[in-house]
Amino acid sequence: MILVYWLVLVNLAAFILYGYDKSCAKKNKRRIPEKTLLFWAWIGGSVGAFLGMRFFHHKTLKAKFFVVPVLMVVEIIICVICLYQNYHLVTTDYEVDLGIPSEVTIVQVSDLHNQFFGINQSTLLKRIKEADPDIIFITGDVVDKTHTNFAISEDFIEGAVKIAPVYYITGNHEVWIGDKKMSPFYEKMRSLGVIFLDDTYVDMGDYILAGIGDSSLTSFVAYPPFDDSKPVVMLAHEPQFSELYKKLGADLVLTGHYHGGQIIIPGVGGFVSPEYEIFPKMYEGCNDIDGMQLVISRGLGNSVLPVRINNYPELVVVKVR
Repeated sequence: MILVYWLVLVNLAAFILYGYDKSCAKKNKRRIPEKTLLFWAWIGGSVGAFLGMRFFHHKTLKAKFFVVPVLMVVEIIICVICLYQNYHLVTTDYEVDLGIPSEVTIVQVSDLHNQFFGINQSTLLKRIKEADPDIIFITGDVVDKTHTNFAISEDFIEGAVKIAPVYYITGNHEVWIGDKKMSPFYEKMRSLGVIFLDDTYVDMGDYILAGIGDSSLTSFVAYPPFDDSKPVVMLAHEPQFSELYKKLGADLVLTGHYHGGQIIIPGVGGFVSPEYEIFPKMYEGCNDIDGMQLVISRGLGNSVLPVRINNYPELVVVKVR
């Protein structure tokens, strides 16, 4: 949503500046420098600048401003491509054999970051429902610190609990926002039936379902390592703590956080991790780590970096046997 907010604001600002400069010209007041007016067109406000030129009949005969409609066409094409890259939802399927007697279909939702997928998240919820899940896992960052919008995330939660049981662990953004602001949202989630797994576990019969809250990753002591009596499915937000998950006896771990490296370069991989590791070794997919399966979802939304490239938002479906 950051990209959309930016485009709206920068084009509105450009339109207003062109109108203001026209008004100053009529009143012989100090003018806005032409390079400033062109600057706003160059940084994404070309549509607002062009509309300002036409609406206010301003700068339409100035040769240097002929670049504005050209910029507008180029920026519209770029914006359409970027919006498609960031809102075209894909589903990735994995199969993991843990030796359980009955197959379990898991849908993993990670890094929503208040991203908008249709009215009341209808597009996202429809895709989840099509997967016919037995259980839904939310692996952190359902909200975003930089553009927090609890209403968008609540729409998703309200729809998800009607599809299948929902289990949740926190990500780094929930930790950054803080309990004071998050508490009402947590209460709403619990009232809707979401089961919190931060630093706790549940015996699901055929397997153990365990969770680790993001604030505990660097000093985890909540429960001892599991034995081999049952397979262990673990929810955690950050994949780089794989040694901890392995030590705790996890057989399957579902994580997110890396956003697919933000930009996926064909033949090379994800460009950067949230910790600013360039070309991280693991950035998506189902990764085998000495027998432990580590799923890294590319996630759904964005945070500080507002644009994904060659990296569609991803819903993960895991069939566990």
